[in-house]
Amino acid sequence: MVLRPVFTSRPIVCLVGMGLLVAGCDRKSPAPEQANVAAANTASADEVAPGPAPDEATGPSASTEKLDRSHKGETGPTVAFTAPEGKPVTLASFKGKPLLLNLWATWCAPCVAEMPTLDAAAKSLAGKVQVIAVSQDLQGAEKVTPFFAAKKFTTLKPYLDPKLGLSLAYQANLPTTILYDSAGKEVWRMTGGYEWNTPAAAKLIAEAS
Repeated sequence: MVLRPVFTSRPIVCLVGMGLLVAGCDRKSPAPEQANVAAANTASADEVAPGPAPDEATGPSASTEKLDRSHKGETGPTVAFTAPEGKPVTLASFKGKPLLLNLWATWCAPCVAEMPTLDAAAKSLAGKVQVIAVSQDLQGAEKVTPFFAAKKFTTLKPYLDPKLGLSLAYQANLPTTILYDSAGKEVWRMTGGYEWNTPAAAKLIAEAS
């Protein structure tokens, strides 16, 4: 797992040293909206028009998020992760309704910044689109449970992926958000912090059916 800001040109794939590199994600930098957890494949990603994106200290700021449609129609990875009640689940468990999947971690400042907007979106989309946030913290519940308790989210629940199965399968930077349609086929994926409770976000999410 790479835990350096996305602007670095040298991909790093060390999983063991995450705790030693957390500060590298949280410190101020020219592009704080993303944190690498694996080698990112952005060759076919389309730039989104500038719009609001969370910043670790000042709130919404100039956006560097990318919208990637190159995986449209693909099924999600089959790796298992842990549901809030402690049972293993896969993405296939959510077929039947559109799914907005967010990969995040407590050590990732832009992830933390966008979580309230994701929670608001989850509330407004309840019954129509499933919204799940899957933590990529190696410490799992030890980190995520107190985080959720402090934030008091109204709708989001703590899904866990301490073995990093999803982020490795997607070769994802954090945060990454993937939209699936009701048949479990990918519509698009967003890399970078975003405000999910905006009209622009609603328009993107409405592409799923």
